[in-house]
Amino acid sequence: MIGLEMVRSTGAGRKTQVAAVLLGTTILAGVPAVAFAQETEAGAASAQAPVETIKSISVKGSQRLEQQTVLSYIDLRVGQPYSKAAADGALKDLYGTELFKSVEVTNEGGNVVIEVQENPVVNRIILEGNKRIKNDKILPEIKVAPRQIFTRSKVRADVARIIELYKRQGRYAATVEPKMVMLDQNRVDIVFEITEGDKSKVRQINIIGNEAFSDGDLRGQMVTKQARWHRIFSSGTSYDPDRMAFDQQKLRQFYLTEGYADFRVVSAVAELTPDKKDFIITYVVEEGERYKFGDVKVESQLRDFDGDKLAANLPMKAGDWYNAKLVEDTIENLNNTAGAFGYAFADVRPQYDRNKEDLTMGLTFVIREAPRVYVERIDINGNTLTQDKVIRREFRLAEGDAFNSLQVRRSTNRIKSLGYFQEKFEVEQKPGSAEDRITLEANVEEKPTGELQLSAGFSSLESFIFQASIRQRNFRGRGQTVGLSGSYSRYSKSVQASFVEPYLFDKNVSLGVDIYRRDYNNFNYYNSNRNTNYEQTTTGFQIRAGLPLTEYITAVGRYTLNYDDVSLSESQFYSINDQGEYACDPLRAGRYLCDALGKRLSSILGFSLIYDTLDNRVRPSRGTSASVNIDVAGLGGDVKYARLRANAAKYWSLGKGFIFSLSGEGGIIKPYGGNDVRLTDRFYLGQPQMRGFAIRGLGPRVLRQYYSGPIDDDTSSMTSDSDDALGGNYYYMGRAEMEIPLGSGAREMGLRPSIFVDAGAVWGTKRPELSDCGNGCFIGSRDSDGNQIYYENNGTPNEYDQENVVQTTDPTTNGIANFAVGNNSYFTESYLGDTWLPRVAVGFGVNWNSPFGPFRIDIAKVLVKREGDDTRVFSFNVGTQF
Repeated sequence: MIGLEMVRSTGAGRKTQVAAVLLGTTILAGVPAVAFAQETEAGAASAQAPVETIKSISVKGSQRLEQQTVLSYIDLRVGQPYSKAAADGALKDLYGTELFKSVEVTNEGGNVVIEVQENPVVNRIILEGNKRIKNDKILPEIKVAPRQIFTRSKVRADVARIIELYKRQGRYAATVEPKMVMLDQNRVDIVFEITEGDKSKVRQINIIGNEAFSDGDLRGQMVTKQARWHRIFSSGTSYDPDRMAFDQQKLRQFYLTEGYADFRVVSAVAELTPDKKDFIITYVVEEGERYKFGDVKVESQLRDFDGDKLAANLPMKAGDWYNAKLVEDTIENLNNTAGAFGYAFADVRPQYDRNKEDLTMGLTFVIREAPRVYVERIDINGNTLTQDKVIRREFRLAEGDAFNSLQVRRSTNRIKSLGYFQEKFEVEQKPGSAEDRITLEANVEEKPTGELQLSAGFSSLESFIFQASIRQRNFRGRGQTVGLSGSYSRYSKSVQASFVEPYLFDKNVSLGVDIYRRDYNNFNYYNSNRNTNYEQTTTGFQIRAGLPLTEYITAVGRYTLNYDDVSLSESQFYSINDQGEYACDPLRAGRYLCDALGKRLSSILGFSLIYDTLDNRVRPSRGTSASVNIDVAGLGGDVKYARLRANAAKYWSLGKGFIFSLSGEGGIIKPYGGNDVRLTDRFYLGQPQMRGFAIRGLGPRVLRQYYSGPIDDDTSSMTSDSDDALGGNYYYMGRAEMEIPLGSGAREMGLRPSIFVDAGAVWGTKRPELSDCGNGCFIGSRDSDGNQIYYENNGTPNEYDQENVVQTTDPTTNGIANFAVGNNSYFTESYLGDTWLPRVAVGFGVNWNSPFGPFRIDIAKVLVKREGDDTRVFSFNVGTQF
């Protein structure tokens, strides 16, 4: 029984009087208490009263309705005899219109008076207490609306609709209390006070009648799960009748794959607990007997197919346990095989021969006769921006070709890979003008292809990161891609403009151009602090062309021209050398850094061979990708080297959401023409490629250890150290990773955890010349311009005025040598990490599409490392888009 509170508002004083009126029993049922149509007298006297004729009918109390309108709803007419039955009929007719709150019919000497009180007009609808379902989801479901006549039946129906919405979310404890606020001019506000309650969880799933499999095994097949603490992120613990029906199908499928061909679900009952918080679901099942395959045959009515040969290659054999899923897969494979030979309308039907005595299931696959089919026409519909040719060139079939289902499937995947259309796109097959003709239809639904992205985040590698990009992936509907991007972080800055034409001059040749400027600040670690030690600025462009050799193999040629400028802070690392030049000081920077300085032009010619069968390039679950890349620098320019890199990855879908992958890569770079490989051209390993290590954290490096005095002095002690990664001329890296599925709730949140093993090494650098200042090396002080600072000599040999110190950048004053300002530095350098022996790390990580943007966290334990390697247990990266 639903109650409706009524609040009457009158006058300027806004005085209100609240009256609780029950919507149920008398009022809600629409049978209000009314006066009788006539006054009656007791007993026989009333029965003997004379019948009166209606002389007049008048209406009182109507405000919005005209008198004639009210009279049109009833059958009473002037000149008719008046009776109690006729008056009761008028009452029912008027209440049936739902326009009146109360009606009273009276008769005085044949003058009938109908006194009415009209139902109020709805002023507005107010929802209170709804947090889980917003107003825009509830209001379209409500039938009562502003400026309509208020009726209790409509309110009652709306209450039921709102409760049904909450039931669909699994909130069976939700309640709705309607209230009515009376306003002046016979208007009302309708208030629905909603108590949402918690989701009704599935407390228990009981299964009765199962003997071959345990309750736990069968529950594992179901989408619905029992509510437990470890399923806090799962949405499968809420009761859903549609999900329950699906679970019955899942049970049947499971038993059919295990040979129980007679299995059935006898009954499925969901009981709501008295507190409406939980459901208890009970299934009664009947397993039946377990069957094995009997004789398995193929009867082909197609002349190109030999039934005996096909039967010999079927996956099921006589004596195997019956498996309905295997039968379905075999039908699909036979249809695909027929389609690959041009039989688009081939019909494969299984015929079963069940023997209940020896519990065998004989099976015959009948391939019915069908004509060879040719593609009569390819229709493309729905593209308003994208040109027809952009879609047609992705088809692996042309009009007039023999039909091939494999090529149709490949065409579908290629069109979907464009990213211009809806996700669930399929090329439809329809009969043509003749029996041996077929029409292919691409009914596309375009989606926005322009991207404007601004992002900000924090990385354990580069601290704060800011990025901005604008890109159009279907420029002018021609399938071209144009883009402009830029990024800024503590250690790098870049800007790049790009253009890609996938079909140059409508030929199957792609062309891409990139123009860029990149600033990179390399750093080392001084103790545990990160310090910039050199800056690299690269300005250049790359032009590339790709040509598909087969459906899955592509050749790409490219030319790159880079202008590199590698520099150090002069005030920190420069000094006057023996030749009187202001140059990089090996004692301050290290000889390996000094050798890398300068401006160089790199002219690089490259070639790549790419093999790709991945089902999804963003998040693959199956397929293979591999590439070989060759780059030769020296076609002009100042740098000469040859570089070879190769990589490969394989993905397997293991079922139930598990995805396993193996990947590996390696490279070699060799100089020629008497040059050495520059520091900036070598290979490096570490974060993020090798988890468990710092950025550039493994491989050849120079470790500089500082001491407070001469190292042969008993009082000396090491005060700090720093290391610089030098990179290598060779490297390899391998990875094995398993993506682990979570519950549906975690999947909805975008959580994708994985465990991994990383192994790799980088080595082969020419051993640098090291500095040894174990007994002290004098390092002078400099001003902001990098000039050596001196104390002026006061004229006495080896002395200066210590009370009136005068500093200068002149080495002499009045022909007398001044004293250099500085101190002795004590350090030694060691060359470490140059070995091909692998480093190995294991760990786990989580990808999360968080509300703040993509988030990746990794925790790794290094199992094998070498002297000098810099390890890191924890790393993360997070960003956001707005």
